[in-house]
Formats: sequence, structure tokens, C-alpha cells
Amino acid sequence: MSPIKKIWKFISSMQFAIILLVLLAAVCSVASFVTQGQTYAWYAQTYSERTAAVIVALHLDDAFHSWWFIAITAFLCMNLLLCNILKFPQNLRRMKNAGDAEKHIGGDGNVQAEDIRDPEKLFEKLHFGKITRGSEDRYLFAAKNHAGYWGAWVCHLGILLVILGFGLGQMTKQTYTAYGVPGQSRAIGETGYIMTIDRFEIGHRADDTVEQYTSELTVREAATGNSEHAEISVNNPATMFGLRFYQNSTGWAAKVHVDKDGEPLQEEIVCAGDYLRVKDKEDLVIYLNAFYPDFVLEEGVGPRTASSEIKNPAYLYSVYYMDSMLGMNALLESEELTIDEYTVTFSEPQNFTLIQIKKDHFTWLALVGGLVTMLGLILAFYMQPAQMWAVKQENGLWKVCGTCRKGGAIFREQFLEAAGGKE
Repeated sequence: MSPIKKIWKFISSMQFAIILLVLLAAVCSVASFVTQGQTYAWYAQTYSERTAAVIVALHLDDAFHSWWFIAITAFLCMNLLLCNILKFPQNLRRMKNAGDAEKHIGGDGNVQAEDIRDPEKLFEKLHFGKITRGSEDRYLFAAKNHAGYWGAWVCHLGILLVILGFGLGQMTKQTYTAYGVPGQSRAIGETGYIMTIDRFEIGHRADDTVEQYTSELTVREAATGNSEHAEISVNNPATMFGLRFYQNSTGWAAKVHVDKDGEPLQEEIVCAGDYLRVKDKEDLVIYLNAFYPDFVLEEGVGPRTASSEIKNPAYLYSVYYMDSMLGMNALLESEELTIDEYTVTFSEPQNFTLIQIKKDHFTWLALVGGLVTMLGLILAFYMQPAQMWAVKQENGLWKVCGTCRKGGAIFREQFLEAAGGKE
């Protein structure tokens, strides 16, 4: 065998498939311990400089889009495809031979019974359908469950479709993030859809720990005005206009008031981590860094909240002018921040909801792959190909034989039971 043929034989072998599956399992396990999509600085701060360098060099920061993950997946797809291509003519031959009486008559099969008076009744008990009769009724032959030969083949095809659907979906999917408080509307990227937050609730257990986040959303198509409504919660997403909406997380927001020379100038709801640009002086920016419901300032520790209840609210802010920080401090709700002729105050703290929106163009392919895989498993485990034949003996009685490629022990038990224990 030439080296090229040896390589192709190995690539299409079960041994190579097992190696690839072990590799995939290993890299997925390693990647699950590494937070995905962070910056080098974040990894260096969380782990160490050396670990961060290894993570970035091996692309573990985005493992499922890395060249080596794509390469392993591509080789697995190639293995499954080659395996199915090579197995296709073999399966056709098996099906043809399974229904060929001449290839079975004369053999003893896996199990047999002699001196049977009514072989057709035995065929019927074992659910064999169409019976082929030999010349002068010297023999009877029947086969069933030919589709069972295709179980592994169909299963491989389904897995291939799942991998392709997932891989293509990951490469082409669109992901958006929108956040806000009830009553606010947000554009969903460049999709042309607008999401309005109708309601947001945080469910608590008896011990006051968080049990669930729930949002009610209305999505409107800007071009047509058509709208759809849904309720989502953690692990209970919803689909609207082909977009998948996930309840991601929550945080604090507050109303920011800006007065100029004692007169109201601006009032906006700002979420923690977001900012407000002063209307008539856009180079002046007010950041809301964090909110502390029950503010405590400890020496050597810094600001923190003593509880989740709003008892002593405080707002950690920072002020920038022309991209330079002017200052950063914590402001109690009763206090004011003065910047030249501007006065800034914070009030009405409330929780905002953060929604993740995804559009995967190949979800259908992965779904089809899953259904095909299930069909393959059904064919493999529940459709056991079997043949039976009966040959008339000189005494006028029949010798009945049967064979089953898979599940032979079960078939033998059923055969002997139907034959009345004769063998």
C-alpha cells in the first residue's frame, strides 16, 4: 500500500476519530477554566504575567475560534465524511446480500429449529413480512430491518451536520448587548430592531438571596412598525424576529441631574459603568462608576456596601474634561458635586437589566444534525437486521434457521420462544 493510501486510510479510521474526540474533550476542558474574551491586562491581573502570555500565545482567550480548534474540528469533519463515503457502497452491498435468499439457504445461521410443521407461523411470530418462496415451495426466505445497516452511517452524518452547524454558526453569528431600566428603548446594533424594556424584576428567596432575574421585552421593527413581546429569565431565553434574547445580568442605575447656574439643564438615567456628556459642554463627562446601596468606607479597604438594602446610598463617580480626569469620589445622595457653573446630583437608584442578543444563521443546521443523529441511533439500536429461512426436509417437516447481525442473543431468545424451545 502506498504512503498516500495509508494516510487516507488512517484519516478515515475509527482510531483517528477517537484521537480527535479525545483532543477536543481535552481542549474544551482546559478552555472551560479560562474566562474567554478578556484582554491581556485582565489575564495578567487575574493570573500572572507569565500565565497571561501563555493564554494569549495559545489563543486560550478565544479557544473556540482559535486556529487549532478549527483545525481539529475540520479533521473530525473530514474523518466523518470520508468514513461515510467509504461505507456507503459497503452498506449497499450488505442490504443487497441481506435480501438474497441464495446467499443464506444451505447455511445454519446463528440459531435453528428442526421438525417445524408450520414455518410461516414462526415467521409471523418473529414479525417477518414478505416471504420469498423457492421452486416447488422447497424453501422459504424472509428478511427484515434492512434500514438497520445504515444506523452508524446516519449517526455519523448527523454528527457531521451538528459540527458544521455549530462551527458555521460560531463563525457567522451576530451578538449584541443592550441594557437599561424599564421604560427605556435601545437599538439592537444595525439590525433595524428596537428593544423596549417593559418590566424588570429580581426574585428573591426566603433568605434574601437572588433566585431569578426576569425581563419583559417588546421588540419593534423600525421599518414596518411590527412588534413582538416576550418574557425572558435566566436559562429561559426567547426568540423574536429571528433574534435570540438571553437574560444575562443586572446592575445599578441612577438618575443624574445637571444644573447650570442654579437652573435645570439635563436629567438622564445612567447605568453603572456608563456616562453622561453635559449638554452644552460635551467635553465634560460624568461617569457613574458604581453604586453602593449601604455605603461604608473602611480605611485600607476602600468603599463597599454593607448590605443590598438601600439604607445609605452613595455613588462612586469620576469626572473627565477633554479626556483628562478631574477627580473621582463617592457622593452621598444628599450631597452635590460642583464643577464651575455646573451642579451634579444623583438620585432614584434602581436596577437595570442586561440583555444579550444573538442571531445564529446556522442553528437550523445543528438542529437538523441532532434529529439525524437521533434517527441514526434509533436505526442502530432498534432496527436489528435479521434473516430467516426454512428448508423442507425429506420427512415433510421444516428446518428453520435465522441469523441476526446485531443483538444476536435477543434474537436467539425470541426465536427459540417462538419455536417452542426446539433446537
